[in-house]
Amino acid sequence: MFPTSRTGWSVAAVLPLAFLGLFFAWPVLAIVSLGLREGGVLREVFAGETWELVGFTLGQAAASTVVAVVAGLPVAFVLARCRVRGLGFVRAAVMVPFVLPTVVVGLAFRTFWPDGGVLPIVLANAFFNVAVVARTVGGLWAHTDRRAEDAARALGASRPRAFVSVVLPALAPAIGSAAAVVFLFCATSFGVVLVLGGSRYRTLETEIYLRTVELFDLSGAAALSLLQFFAVLAVLVLGALARRRRETALSLRGREELARRPSGGEWYVVGAAVAVVVALLTPVVGLVTRSLSTRDGWSFAGYVALTTRGDRGTLAVTGLDAAMNSLRTAFDATLVALVVGVFSAVVLVGLRRSGSRFAEVLDTALMLPLGVSAVTVGFGYLITMDALPGDFRTSPYLVPLAQALVVTPLVVRMVLPVLRAVDERLRQAAATLGASPLRVWREVDLPLVGRSLVAAAGFGYVVALGEFGATSFLARPDAPTLPVVIARLMSRPGELNSQMAYAACALLMVVTVGCVLLIERLRVPSSGEF
Repeated sequence: MFPTSRTGWSVAAVLPLAFLGLFFAWPVLAIVSLGLREGGVLREVFAGETWELVGFTLGQAAASTVVAVVAGLPVAFVLARCRVRGLGFVRAAVMVPFVLPTVVVGLAFRTFWPDGGVLPIVLANAFFNVAVVARTVGGLWAHTDRRAEDAARALGASRPRAFVSVVLPALAPAIGSAAAVVFLFCATSFGVVLVLGGSRYRTLETEIYLRTVELFDLSGAAALSLLQFFAVLAVLVLGALARRRRETALSLRGREELARRPSGGEWYVVGAAVAVVVALLTPVVGLVTRSLSTRDGWSFAGYVALTTRGDRGTLAVTGLDAAMNSLRTAFDATLVALVVGVFSAVVLVGLRRSGSRFAEVLDTALMLPLGVSAVTVGFGYLITMDALPGDFRTSPYLVPLAQALVVTPLVVRMVLPVLRAVDERLRQAAATLGASPLRVWREVDLPLVGRSLVAAAGFGYVVALGEFGATSFLARPDAPTLPVVIARLMSRPGELNSQMAYAACALLMVVTVGCVLLIERLRVPSSGEF
């Protein structure tokens, strides 16, 4: 039975909050406590190396954000304002990089820059986040009244001047919101920096990993995690302010302008968007090509070797075993995220309809895991989960739960708008005919949100499949996931190990592309943020 009163919905909200408290708040607070207790925070704050790490972290994130915004704006224009063929392909092509595993992207760029460096790090992080800019800005651009721009053109303004004077100020809230999110993702980037930066270029994220796994400096890692947490919190606050301005701007423009065929100089923007899409596909094609290329020519040796443990027993399990473990772990994580995420979305809708202010508190709490480094959360698990019965740190369920923590906010953001859009009169009619609240949800809500549920499951699955930050801390040696195996293969010498890593990346990419195509086919227009 679903609750029917404000008090009932508030009580129901305790369940998702308990999940967050146990698997998010407790580990993160433990990190904070460790950093303060050991005195590592003050030591790290006044260390010159710390500020070098902070400077590089912020610098590469800022550069990546600029590249992502510049590349994403033409794509946003095409998706929002143009009626041309191939929009579905453009939307899918832009989305694929966003959900690719970070180690896959790192290796894809390594095919062009074998020695890594700052430039490939910046480009790879921007490659990830073009979709954020395109979708966030495009969502507002599609609702922006075109008549103001047409009026400026009629008064003699050139197309660039009309854009700068009229369109750009209207899009500024969305651009600011997207830039804040992109900066956050780039500042907490882990797999890309680990693969392309090596030991020469380190961010706070990779330094936390290094100090925990290789140096066993837990207090120093906790102190850096705390510094990163407050930096991320500041970015989240700025992003929330920009998002509020975006929502206000959207509400002031109620008429959605229909897309039309480009004309005149707009074709140059379309050409720029095509160039961006080609640039996004280039690393993907390069990765597939590299997986088939050997010293002796074209070969499937890397794919065949996935049935082994690599050159000289590099791996504890075969690549195929790791792949199957990844599929099982991602399935478990997606299942948990769907249960928690859908239940949370239902509770949020119930709280809002009952007029409870607690809805905003719950909504904010559910989004917090997106703003905290997965490496920090994984580190927190290592120092807390031994307190649970049976030392939960060795449990096979720990990795799926950590991945579910990352996926749950995405499920909520995809399902919640659709649930809100269900006509309340349908529910009232079903209730009048004697249906219980549970049957109303099963007979009315569920059929209407079914497509979004499947899309959320596919999206969550590929995100869990490629999760690397927390998993790199938590995966047991006898049960690694494929991203963890890829990182290990690339850290060992031997051409066969390298070929296996690229082949594993190609397989992960195929699964990811398939899921993205399914998501786009089932996507409900204007229903979610992803």
